[in-house]
Amino acid sequence: MGRVELPYEKKTWKIFLLIFAILIGAVSLIYTNQLVHELDKEERKKIELWAEATYQLVNSGIGPTNNILASRIIQENTSIPTILTNEVGEIIGQRNIPERKNQAVFLKKQLELMKSQHEPIKIEAKMNNKIILTQYLYYKDSYILSQLRFYPFIQLLAIVLFILIAYFFFNRSRKSQQNLVWAGMAKETAHQIGTPLSSLMACVELLKNNEENSGIAEIIAKDVERLNTITDRFSKIGSQPSLKKHNIYSLLKKNVDYLQSRLSEKVQINLNNNCNDPIIPLNKALMEWVIENICKNAVDAMQGEGTIDINVYSDKEYLKIEISDNGIGIIRNDFKQIFEPGFTTKKRGWGLGLSLSKRIIEIYHKGKIYVKSSEINKGTTFCISLHKN
Repeated sequence: MGRVELPYEKKTWKIFLLIFAILIGAVSLIYTNQLVHELDKEERKKIELWAEATYQLVNSGIGPTNNILASRIIQENTSIPTILTNEVGEIIGQRNIPERKNQAVFLKKQLELMKSQHEPIKIEAKMNNKIILTQYLYYKDSYILSQLRFYPFIQLLAIVLFILIAYFFFNRSRKSQQNLVWAGMAKETAHQIGTPLSSLMACVELLKNNEENSGIAEIIAKDVERLNTITDRFSKIGSQPSLKKHNIYSLLKKNVDYLQSRLSEKVQINLNNNCNDPIIPLNKALMEWVIENICKNAVDAMQGEGTIDINVYSDKEYLKIEISDNGIGIIRNDFKQIFEPGFTTKKRGWGLGLSLSKRIIEIYHKGKIYVKSSEINKGTTFCISLHKN
């Protein structure tokens, strides 16, 4: 199969969406981290002021006015959790920490958390220029600062979810529009072919009545029948076709015989049946279309010379058809993209064959079609997996 490339337009809007998301996330992170840093400095200043007030109370000889001010500063700290310890690490006081059943154990855990977040503030009481008492004031981030630290991650998650949802709905909308266009185009094509086809069928009948033209009439009749099959295929696109039980091997044998008669002698198609029960529900006209599309792509990939192997086998639930060629192969990055509408490296063609095949197999038959394996300059194997029931 030929290597196909992602259209420029589709690449562009995906890259734009990704860059937009990265920019929003980066700006949000930078701005929020700046806010966190500023708020962290403000909280440090408040704790240092709180420590100074505690120092003033410890050294209570300063005067009643300063003591009142120090007490007020301590009382106004209603948001930053703090723990005061003595010089050997024993807890002698705490503020803004909720009560728990086992308060002593809870306070020790909070103290360890505070030690991991911030350096403590040392408070020393002096007398005659000698240190007579040493205390340590520990603190952790206030509730607002803690929430603000996690806010960028929550915001990034919201941005990612928004982009995923936007992509999902955009993709569905785009596919819905494609389906409408395809269905309209297919039905209009069937309608346009149907009118001259009716006239051709009448002409064939007239030719058959003339013995001299009976041979020509038989040849034209086969082509008219073929056109009728193509019209039937196009008319089924856009509506749910009926599935009837058919022998998949017989259908493939008919397809292979038809294709082999119209291909170059340099192309050989081999059909192998390893399935004991080849009867499955399918739409005959559409399934034949899928096989033809894949085989014709294989012929193009082999440049009109090579071998196509079709193998049929099954397990408990699925019947599988593998179609292999020895063409130029497909790079792994393109395994999924080749089924998108418009993907082709051919100078001619719309790149719709494999996309139509995917629609027929996965939407109408509820099966799977995928590239099983491929090696550059060695060949490609497609696999069609269909439900047996």
